[in-house]
Amino acid sequence: MSVFLKSATWRWIVTKTRDSKPFFFAFATVCGVIPGVIGYTVMQLTNSTNPDLEAKLRQNARPESLLMAKVNQERLAEFLGELQRREDTNDRYVAALKGETLTRNPYVRIQSVPKQNETPAASELK
Repeated sequence: MSVFLKSATWRWIVTKTRDSKPFFFAFATVCGVIPGVIGYTVMQLTNSTNPDLEAKLRQNARPESLLMAKVNQERLAEFLGELQRREDTNDRYVAALKGETLTRNPYVRIQSVPKQNETPAASELK
């Protein structure tokens, strides 16, 4: 049995929440809502909307971070463009299920997946 379950305080809380609905709701509020409010408040207080700070951070960014941001922006633009044009994107999911990534030329939607070359070991088995 866990040390936590042997605690007299825990047993008292369990008994009170089982016997009293108001205590149950008060305890649920203390355990759920109040930490959520505190977390939201901390996020709002620490979120900077200072344009000078954002410009400084972007200026000091590492090259790989900038490259990843550019790649992600291009991928998002392609995906949103496909949704806007209502194109069929099933080939993307088929490739993902095969563990492949579709790389496309710009504005070319469907490209065939290149066939994999047989290995010498596979041809010997035939």
